[in-house]
Amino acid sequence: MSLQLRKDLKSLAMVFIASLLYAIAITSFVNVQGLFPGGFSGLSLLIVRIFDKYLNIRLSFGLIYVLFNIGPTILVYKYIGKRFTIFSIVNYLLTSLLTEVLPNFHLVDDILLIAVFGGLFVGASTLLALKANACGGGTDFIAIYMANRYQKAMWNYIFIANAIILSIAGALFGWEKALYSIIFQFVATQLVNTNHQRYKLITLTIITEKPDQICAAIFERSQHSLTKLWGEGAYSHKPKCMLYMVLNAFEVNEIIDIIKQQDPAVFINTSHSQRIIGNFTQKPYE
Repeated sequence: MSLQLRKDLKSLAMVFIASLLYAIAITSFVNVQGLFPGGFSGLSLLIVRIFDKYLNIRLSFGLIYVLFNIGPTILVYKYIGKRFTIFSIVNYLLTSLLTEVLPNFHLVDDILLIAVFGGLFVGASTLLALKANACGGGTDFIAIYMANRYQKAMWNYIFIANAIILSIAGALFGWEKALYSIIFQFVATQLVNTNHQRYKLITLTIITEKPDQICAAIFERSQHSLTKLWGEGAYSHKPKCMLYMVLNAFEVNEIIDIIKQQDPAVFINTSHSQRIIGNFTQKPYE
């Protein structure tokens, strides 16, 4: 079995679990208390409930959700990556299917607990999908596209859009459920925003006597470059080289392992970078 096949099977398994978590959030938290999850799923549920309440027509949540995803799917396929798009399609198709087949399961009566823990399920689902090089489709597609274009996380902007959708739901179906839905969405968004590492930057300051070997090894596995500064150890009086580089947080452990393989005696300091100006290569989605 090839390395790529093993990687794809692992991603597929993670996507299935992510879809299951999201479907459970819909069936066991959202549907039971009449909440709205936000995003295209929330918009789909809003349309389903409008047709059911005002027109007495039963629409399929899964079908509407898939239709909403067609445009963003084409956008992501064109600008983000083929494999990312394929796994994302699998993710939201599985979510639609599981949402249809899983029964609504009543867990607790406390609507605040449902809003908080339902949000945690959705946030965990989104993070797991992102870890698998995929996403849940819909507004996640838009967030990924905009973040890739402007090189910063867009989850809080998506939350604002979701709050608008939920406000419409509040005007039509009652503000109590809508406000709890905003709590639900806030929990999910902040969980993702805090733990998604792609647009968080880390600076590595590396002190070594083997700069050429380290640079060559990093160039084989990364598109990031380094800057060399020469100096002298104050105690040993040996010539030292300081390598300076900025990379994404999710790449740090891999790069540190590469460095330590080349120089076990290396000294590395990591620090958070708030902002960079100038040329920086973002690792592309696959």
